Amino acid sequence: MYALFEESGKFLAGRVMSTTDASAQIELDSGKRVKVKMAHVMVQFEKPAPAELIAAAQSIQSTIDPALAWEFSPDEEFGFADLARDYFNDKATIEQQVAALFCLFETPHYFRRAGKGRFKKAPNDIVQLALAAIEKKKQQLIQISEWAVSLGNGVCPDPILDQLYKILFKPDKNTSEYKAVVEAARNTKLPPLDLLQQSGAITSPYQFHWQRFLFDNFPKGIAFPALNAPLLLDELPLASVAAFSIDDSATTEIDDALSVQGLGSRNVIVGIHIAAPALAILPNSDIDKVARNRLSTVYMPGNKITMLPDVVVQNYTLAEGKNCPAISLYVTFDESTLDIISTESKIESVPIIANLRHDTLEDEITEAWLESLDKRMINGLQPAYLLPESLSFLYKLAINLKQKREIVRGKPETFNRPDYNFRLIDKDNAGPHGEETVEITMRKRGSPLDLIVAEAMILANATWGQMLAEFGVPGIYRSQASLAPGVKVRMGTKALPHAGIGVPSYAWSTSPLRRYTDMVNQWQIISCIKNGKTAPLVAPFKPKDADLFSIISNFDNTYSAYNQYQNGMERYWTLKYLQQNNITELNASLFKENMVRADDLPLVLPVMGAQQLERGTKVSIKLGDINLMTLDVSGTIIDIRVAAHDGDMAISDVSEDESDESDVTGALSIAVDMDEAEIKPELTAVATE
Repeated sequence: MYALFEESGKFLAGRVMSTTDASAQIELDSGKRVKVKMAHVMVQFEKPAPAELIAAAQSIQSTIDPALAWEFSPDEEFGFADLARDYFNDKATIEQQVAALFCLFETPHYFRRAGKGRFKKAPNDIVQLALAAIEKKKQQLIQISEWAVSLGNGVCPDPILDQLYKILFKPDKNTSEYKAVVEAARNTKLPPLDLLQQSGAITSPYQFHWQRFLFDNFPKGIAFPALNAPLLLDELPLASVAAFSIDDSATTEIDDALSVQGLGSRNVIVGIHIAAPALAILPNSDIDKVARNRLSTVYMPGNKITMLPDVVVQNYTLAEGKNCPAISLYVTFDESTLDIISTESKIESVPIIANLRHDTLEDEITEAWLESLDKRMINGLQPAYLLPESLSFLYKLAINLKQKREIVRGKPETFNRPDYNFRLIDKDNAGPHGEETVEITMRKRGSPLDLIVAEAMILANATWGQMLAEFGVPGIYRSQASLAPGVKVRMGTKALPHAGIGVPSYAWSTSPLRRYTDMVNQWQIISCIKNGKTAPLVAPFKPKDADLFSIISNFDNTYSAYNQYQNGMERYWTLKYLQQNNITELNASLFKENMVRADDLPLVLPVMGAQQLERGTKVSIKLGDINLMTLDVSGTIIDIRVAAHDGDMAISDVSEDESDESDVTGALSIAVDMDEAEIKPELTAVATE
């Protein structure tokens, strides 16, 4: 005796070895014995053999028209044997009965199950909907197959091209476009990225990286909505200073300027003047919502995406020849000891005499020139804002401020690695497209002009951070408990020490045109200046304000994403530079296991042949293939130039999070702590604005 039974949606048959009222022991053709509930046994038979029965039933099933069977099946419940007798004849064979069972079981859009071997026909409207869905699915499968063939032949269909970045970065795996790419990749045995390149969907590695960044961070595009730039209604007192800024030549969002008064009078007043968009942009206004959504200006070689619309920036940037709204910090120093005597914060209009550009003046304004008693004129000119005495005092002050921070810090700051400037030469002036000629120049960190601005901004951020704390007004702070390995910089609302910089508190406040945290802090600072001790009651953000914590969280994530993209683009242009200049060999230094850092380029890469070599070993490497899509390049050590000795590889004491002052010079720089366990591709390049 044989039996046909259902198990997990499949029909099996075998020899019945024993039975009870509830179950049967059945031996399959494979020899395996299974225990089957009697409720799952559909039919018992003497012949043919199980395998022959199933094969014959499947053959007969293919001749059954389920639509015809549905037409004459009864409205009431029926069994599969009943359908077989109606469809074939009243003496339907066991093979025909099982064929009817298979047909009923596999056409749920026509027949619904009603128990063991029992079925009921589906209503006509349900059948029609199901048939339409089946036809649609059939057409989709045909379309997927056609698109997959097209991709395999090197042609990307338009619907896939339209959904390209969604397919790559945030796919809906149920769409036909995604399934076609998967099928084509399977058929061609190519990775999807290579497949899409070969089919012409991805024509430019640069555009691939750019569009991916936009897809992830600016899904609605980078254009600003139509907004009116708010005007400052209050008339501000005019400051009696001649202020000047120091930025890169391409900088348009000029946030900060300096002034010096009282040289030679024992007490010298240094003014740190910060652009004040927060005087006119109100929290929750339309422009504030745009800035809060973007959170920061995004920098990359040859391009940037600003946090604020240009019309707003132009209203508040500290442009040469204008009286500009500003929040000013005046710090009075003893001219001989350089000790701080007093500080005062003001809201005022500041005359900006000049916008100095450090990239055009650094060769002129050197340390030797600043320390010389016999000052020469710069480029044959010596206007009031370039008085050597003012710059010399600011440089001497910057050195003093740095030394005092280093005492608190417990060790000196060292900048052993240079920064790099990228310049893209575009003959068409059509904006970056990835094929521009790239120039990379080295710029030593800690130049006199850099130091002057950096120390002034650290002083302002630290002073205003303390002022907020003294008035009980929350701000957005950056803090670091210690310089111990693994202790990272945190963002929060409390004025805690920043060990990396060596200050009691540090609140980003000096880049409100470019960074949303700074504009938030500026609102709080304005409230303190205007309201004094009552500021906690009227400041836009109150203590323990949940909105402030939300801003911190969003900013941290967004700023990290922006920096990651900047790093990627700097790596792209570095690799492009290697290709354009046919550079196949580099001098480098080993700094971590099989990783080296190029001596003259912002490039870190893995190498072969570094076994047994110590950190700091200087080597020559031969470069392998460059992949601009994955931004990968590797190398092989071909020569050991200088063996490592103690102290050869001094690593900068200033890590990424400690270098908070780096962007006040109009650039963002990234440095990696080489003691971290996980070393990621590292770029120390500077993306100038």
